[in-house]
Amino acid sequence: MIININKFILVSIVFSLFVSSCDNLEEFNVNDRNITDEQLLADFQSIGSNYRPIFENIYRYDPAWKYQLQQNLNADVYSGYMTNPRPFRSGANNTTYNLVGGWNDFIWTIPYSNIMNNVNTINELTLDNDDFKALNAVNKVLKVEAMHRVTDVFGPIVYSNFGDFENAGIYDSQEDVYTTFFSELDATVDLLYNVDDKAFQPFDMVYGNQADYNYKPWAKFANSLRLRLAIRISNVDPEKARIEGEKALASSAGLLESNADNFVIHSDKVHPLSVIDNSWGDIRMNASMESILKGYGDSRMEKFFDQSGDYPGDYKGIRNGLPLQAGYADELEQKAAYVNFSALNGAVKDEVVLMTAAEVYFLKAEAALRGWAGAGDMQSNYELGITTSFDQHGAGGASAYINDNTSTAIDYVDPVNDANSIVAASNITIAWDDAADNETKLERIITQKWIAMYPEGEEAWSEYRRTGYPKLFPVVSNQSGGTIDTNIQIRRIPFAISELSSNASGVAGAVSKLGGADNGGTRLWWDTGSNF
Repeated sequence: MIININKFILVSIVFSLFVSSCDNLEEFNVNDRNITDEQLLADFQSIGSNYRPIFENIYRYDPAWKYQLQQNLNADVYSGYMTNPRPFRSGANNTTYNLVGGWNDFIWTIPYSNIMNNVNTINELTLDNDDFKALNAVNKVLKVEAMHRVTDVFGPIVYSNFGDFENAGIYDSQEDVYTTFFSELDATVDLLYNVDDKAFQPFDMVYGNQADYNYKPWAKFANSLRLRLAIRISNVDPEKARIEGEKALASSAGLLESNADNFVIHSDKVHPLSVIDNSWGDIRMNASMESILKGYGDSRMEKFFDQSGDYPGDYKGIRNGLPLQAGYADELEQKAAYVNFSALNGAVKDEVVLMTAAEVYFLKAEAALRGWAGAGDMQSNYELGITTSFDQHGAGGASAYINDNTSTAIDYVDPVNDANSIVAASNITIAWDDAADNETKLERIITQKWIAMYPEGEEAWSEYRRTGYPKLFPVVSNQSGGTIDTNIQIRRIPFAISELSSNASGVAGAVSKLGGADNGGTRLWWDTGSNF
């Protein structure tokens, strides 16, 4: 299960891929003009079977505890969306910044074992073959979608050298990884917008249910992903960001523009949050969500969360980073005091939603704020982002909400332990104010974007680190030993312990490219601490 990125394993991987590709494409090597329909179908199947594990491991489905360690007890919590009512390991865990190496290994091993290996297999089987060009392009898009989440956790990662036994284990800097992302997306958008075949439909777990199947939604998603990544680097490399962002905005393929375009993975497996929330009672509403949603009178709150069992008619969140508090004999006793706070609503645990049209409108609003050509009107995009999110969740009252220029986040009160109560972190209102300064406009955009992206904590945590918005409550207990600032909050996860033990020289090179100590307080390349 644990992948070791080293020369010996990668040699065997590359060799097996070579043998597999030769076996599958033997007839093609003789004369690729004489491929029968039956041969094509067989090879589409051999290629297509590798996509499912990619789809189901971007956000690990099964078993749920692996997702819990891959994302839930880090990004979902650090984003301000959710909190664990149980203080795992007697309160010494990731949520209190006592980072658990054995937990964090899953953030690395799941994508490398289940995504990068399959991406390489598909690439070996489809590269430079016109019959498989759409399958290859989709593979590239999935690779970027999956692996930008990994670099946005660790910083430098093994990317361009993965599968190359000559350079096995050598990490790319995060800047180089992003440059490669943009290059890979360059090779996909026009192709996917114009290609005309249905080869991928049986394997497409996002857009496969189209009545008249085509790849145009994939082209829209690839463009939208480019815009997301361009915005991500806008503080560290504004010119590169502008070029890439304007490329996405100008593309004839378009962007995600309606909820029908949303990038939603449809699987027959049980959503892991359903297990973690319902069966185990291990995750609940975060106090920051309560403060903001309740303060705004946001009707999406009832779509996102259930009312508290202990406080009927009310929604209650939990402060992040709770230690094992005085008065509780053990972590299960403390869990019992909080487990009847607001659980996650069933609707958000039905499907894995990784990108929405609402997010894209907020991306366009920020692009307009930064003066990028083709971004459109800032206020219109901002308001479309809100209404699109309300529509996505079937929530009412969007018009009144958009025009509310008085409501703000409210103070948080912990009815179990008043020592955890805290005043509201922000006074930002909802209604657009064109006279506001750029920093205020950005806070308004990102706060609403944060609400709209729920429950996708990985992207929300990245945007919080990039911008500082929305303003989130700090942890109650900081057990980092001084490596993480309580108010600045955690910036990254240290490199995987499996890598430290098997690829020490590679990790040493990665640390030099990180530009700081290998701990949770070091900022990533795009995390500059300044927005303008």
